[in-house]
Amino acid sequence: MSWRDVPWSAAAQATAHCLTGCAIGEVAGMVIGTAASLSNLVTVVLSIVLAFVFGYALTMRGVLRSGAGLRTAVRVALAADTVSIAVMEIVDNGVILVVPGAMDAGLDTVLFWASLAVSLAIAFVVTTPVNRWMIGRGQGHAVAHAYH
Repeated sequence: MSWRDVPWSAAAQATAHCLTGCAIGEVAGMVIGTAASLSNLVTVVLSIVLAFVFGYALTMRGVLRSGAGLRTAVRVALAADTVSIAVMEIVDNGVILVVPGAMDAGLDTVLFWASLAVSLAIAFVVTTPVNRWMIGRGQGHAVAHAYH
């Protein structure tokens, strides 16, 4: 199957799945880093690590529910989500880093939450074609479909 044969809706669904885990981790990392007054670098690294953890965990949950073992679930999550999460995190954190004052905004500011929301929306738009291309090659979320 060519990537051109993959419906945009399938790519968007895969990206939304990825975005859910990324957003949970990203928001948790930014909130923890900001609340604890961690440096910008530590906050970004924490957000990225948590985005991968939650992204992989959501995929693994579905694979484990299908009856597959833990080793299979880990392999499927790595194959299904690594590129998608990586692209999403590069875009998401890149946007936050270029918004003036976003990294220094407090949790009680519109700037903090608006920049986080906008960065996730932009990451979704950029990552959807990547997921479409990967699904068309039998990679990415195409790997996880056998377990749903």
